[in-house]
Amino acid sequence: MSEVTQAVGRTVEHGLGTPAFMIVASMAALLATAGFHTWWVRRHGHAPPADDAGARPPAVEPPAGAAGPAASGPEGGAAAEESALWRMRTTVRDAPGSLAVLCAALADRRVDILSLQTHPLADGTVDEFLLRAPGGLTGTELASVVSAAGGADTWTERADAHDLVDAPARALALAARTALDPAELPLVLRQLLGRCTVRSLPARAPGADGVPAEGTLEGTVLRLRAPEGGVITVERPYLPFTPAEFARARALAELDARLGPRLPRGRDVLTLPQGSDITVRRADSRDLRAAKAMHERCSEQTLGMRYHGPVGDADRYLNHLLSPRHGRTLAVQTASGRIVGLGHLLWDGDETEVALIVEDAWQRRGIGSELLSRLVATAAGAGCASVYALTRASNTGMVAAMRGLGLPLDYQIEEGTLVITARLDPASPAAARPPHGERVGRE
Repeated sequence: MSEVTQAVGRTVEHGLGTPAFMIVASMAALLATAGFHTWWVRRHGHAPPADDAGARPPAVEPPAGAAGPAASGPEGGAAAEESALWRMRTTVRDAPGSLAVLCAALADRRVDILSLQTHPLADGTVDEFLLRAPGGLTGTELASVVSAAGGADTWTERADAHDLVDAPARALALAARTALDPAELPLVLRQLLGRCTVRSLPARAPGADGVPAEGTLEGTVLRLRAPEGGVITVERPYLPFTPAEFARARALAELDARLGPRLPRGRDVLTLPQGSDITVRRADSRDLRAAKAMHERCSEQTLGMRYHGPVGDADRYLNHLLSPRHGRTLAVQTASGRIVGLGHLLWDGDETEVALIVEDAWQRRGIGSELLSRLVATAAGAGCASVYALTRASNTGMVAAMRGLGLPLDYQIEEGTLVITARLDPASPAAARPPHGERVGRE
């Protein structure tokens, strides 16, 4: 990952006119080389030790009564055994033969190793496996088999088909997402490091000053310097980070910093039911002036519905909302270029909040529902389990928009504020519903 970052950084430093396919091709070559090197070292550095006569021990035979390949096929007269995918991590001694003993123990239980990644430590090696095991084998039993074979601190988790992508290809895809869009960095870190909580702290927040430029790694918490001067904190209480994971996360953050501010160029031009054309596009802190102007045109009632009370310094909260480090913002602008609506999807640790504001003169035209459906589809695509909206109970427009999603909703009143939570299913049509307006074109 660090080689990919340096390669992309050198390309950017020498001019952004370099064709994109050259960047992607260079990244792919570097990742493929790194993956092959890891495979080669582990395959030849952990071979079974020779006995006193210089010969290797015999291959492990399957247990008595176990069906071989022929017996599991149609000619054997038995149906293929059901299987399950597992992710497993365990720490082994970094000595010749230690990995071979572990692999033999897994083979004895008819567990197939689909992929292997290594994370070197000072006093051992963390091996990360993707396994296909018999359906009846539980995670506890799998961990017991590994522990008996010399593994320590073993962790198991059920996997799915998404984990079948090889590590270099997966890392390349995450680097490409980071390169194209700065708002992807928190989501990319989640996908790189598994179930974790990613938080962004601005430069002036408490605790943001004591992190060195190279970041810090402390067990289950790693901290990275954000390109704009703040700090990105990643926590994963159930599994300590390894130095290799820390280096990968730092490489992605460095790539993001080298490329600087950027936004995807895509924008949709839609025709509302009333006949007006609007453009929906991504927004960031460069839209601060236009966003402030829209807020100044909004009534106190509209601002109160959005911010649940008196509105203070607009610069302070709009800078936060428009930052790609904290989520994703969509803007709606008219044919003249004036912003008349904003939708925010905010990454709040393990939770995801959605918030909307539409200028008074443009309300009740479907703009809020348009923004909401796009933001919810983004959250579902990022793997979020739910999104929530904070509003007043009297905000019938927001309530109607949430109900219009066609998703299961939970309602809760907290200190006079209505919290509406939509539970997401990435495969649900409602989570990827088309825009409400008629699409005219894409710029």
